[in-house]
Amino acid sequence: MDEFKLQSINLQQMENQIQHNTEGLSSSTMVLRRGQPFTILISNEGRPFDPMKEKLIFRIILGPLALDVPVSTFGQPSLTQWSANLERSVPDPTAPRGIAVSLFSPASASVGVYTLQLRVENRRTVRTYLFGQFTLLCNPWCQADSVFLPSEELRNEYVRNDFGLLFKGSSENIIARPWSFDQNEKGILDICMKLLQLSPQHQADMGRNLQNCGNPVYIGRMISAMVNANDDKGVLMGKWDGDYNDGVQPSKWSGSGDILRKWAETQFSPVKYGQCWVFAAVMCTVMRALGIPTRVVTNFNSAHDTNKNMVIEEYYSETGEKLSIGKDSIWNFHMWVESWMKRPDLGQGYDGWQVLDPTPQEMSGEFFRCGPAAVKAVYQKRVEAQYDVPFVYAEVNADVRTIILRDGKILSTNVDKNRVGSLICTKYPGAMRMQNITSEYKNEMGESTPRTLNTNEYFLPARSSEGANGRMTPQGIAVHLQLLRAPVVGENIVFNVNITNKDAVPKLLKKHVNAQSKKYNRNPTGTFWEAHDDVMIGPNETVTITHEIPFNNYMLKETEEDYLVNLAVVIEDVKSQERVLATQEFSVRSPTLNIQIQNEYVVINKQLVATVTFTNPFSIPVSGELTLACSGLQERFQARLTIQPRETIRVPVSFTPRMAGAKMIYTSLVLRSPPIILHGFRTINVQAA
Repeated sequence: MDEFKLQSINLQQMENQIQHNTEGLSSSTMVLRRGQPFTILISNEGRPFDPMKEKLIFRIILGPLALDVPVSTFGQPSLTQWSANLERSVPDPTAPRGIAVSLFSPASASVGVYTLQLRVENRRTVRTYLFGQFTLLCNPWCQADSVFLPSEELRNEYVRNDFGLLFKGSSENIIARPWSFDQNEKGILDICMKLLQLSPQHQADMGRNLQNCGNPVYIGRMISAMVNANDDKGVLMGKWDGDYNDGVQPSKWSGSGDILRKWAETQFSPVKYGQCWVFAAVMCTVMRALGIPTRVVTNFNSAHDTNKNMVIEEYYSETGEKLSIGKDSIWNFHMWVESWMKRPDLGQGYDGWQVLDPTPQEMSGEFFRCGPAAVKAVYQKRVEAQYDVPFVYAEVNADVRTIILRDGKILSTNVDKNRVGSLICTKYPGAMRMQNITSEYKNEMGESTPRTLNTNEYFLPARSSEGANGRMTPQGIAVHLQLLRAPVVGENIVFNVNITNKDAVPKLLKKHVNAQSKKYNRNPTGTFWEAHDDVMIGPNETVTITHEIPFNNYMLKETEEDYLVNLAVVIEDVKSQERVLATQEFSVRSPTLNIQIQNEYVVINKQLVATVTFTNPFSIPVSGELTLACSGLQERFQARLTIQPRETIRVPVSFTPRMAGAKMIYTSLVLRSPPIILHGFRTINVQAA
């Protein structure tokens, strides 16, 4: 008697991945998105498939979890559970018969690497066939998925785009830093899936963890913890003390691919070293690879409120030196990511962007992680909402109390309610420029929307002596600092001190100006330049005094891509002992590299020449290593260079784009003396052949 015999299986990987918007991702398996069907072709010999004589049953396996899905010959696929439907007869030139089966995964299915088997049952025999594996991702194209994003433009930006800009420096002098997310590079998706499998939650209870991996809120918390290596087999070890001899200095990383590959190649040992922008950029890569729309966000003047009183206290000496007192701090900038997802656990109104922060600052639920904190909950001051809303709220809204001390005694104090969270930004969709998103966190007055709170432990009432606005500003003198031009490494820093006498009598003043170098995440170190002198000022007069800090005074000691300065001036009225303080923190940016393209019409698989141009602005020769790469490529160009004073170099680099679409060419030059890192980037649109 003639039998139905399975001859071959065709997963139709290319066709399915195009349908599932995963054709750019590289994996050892077929890559699919949940919430939509995928088609498999089955060729058979012998008689045609007869549903009355045999059953086809797919077994879908995820770790210890397994589900049997019988093939139905009629009806529509279920939208809430796995299903399989016979599509049609398929003429196959290599076999007498063929059938097509459409498998459908629910939009809530777990993200993971699945094994697919087929069982053919009849009255006499049961035969099992292994189809192979497929990786299932979230689906922002599917309306039923909790990460659904309605705009195709935004899906392209926040899921498929493999390059971007990170914004560093200070809000007065923003530095746009190119970064290659690399989620499309060979092997990166498989490495990202390893983060799910190596998490403490997975090790503790594999089955439960895999079931929870259908929820992007759960995934976000897990990845936030796994990107740092503080309490697990995470990707990156953080370091901020300047000694990076046993690893890579954070400023030297230019893409996530190198970091993730190094983590995998070293048997998942933590990669040394990362800081906030590296942690955030790597997390952005992982979340985009998993199909969760994600963007990197910078918060300028980001508060780290360790005692949860919503007040950051800063102390200065009477001569303008900032003192390292207290555990609270203000980071010049801090980066986290926002991921797009529904938040049914918070009730209505909190879907959309959620803050996730992998930089290890505070513990959340026994691990170093933060979020997802709904941006709308931060805006509405819903500090009781999970997860970690109070911490994020403080980062963008804490008050700053500035105190001038002498011998431990307070000479004056001032409260600034607008400095923290002065600018919150991200890359603009579809363009290499900044998008200001401050209004998504704060209203126009610079504070979150008032709302009745369930807790008051995060607020410190203003001292009664400070008045209604919480300020103790001297009435007779006003002072402010003014940079005359954007500071650039190699040039002198030039600024004005503007002093106004608001009284109708002349005054003798003492002026103390102090400049300190600082790290972006902590209080400044010792003074590297200062000026002290007396000033006579007439009634109602404004005096402008220009100062210039020579480059030699702030020469860098360790390799940096931007140098931060805390500048302060204290003006003392000799007669009244009244003191007023003005401060400004700013970045001294590095010179930039220029990239020129020989032919603006760029075609896939056709050689391209990019020329890097740089003029040495220093009065000494400089030497260092030049690197050029393109997003979506693993190949890169490296060369050692020596450049004479004021010399202009032009370095042509040939490479071949392997992927169509918008791509970024990025370059860096790491100099040894002065020890700075220069960057440049250019976007190209690679056309299909």
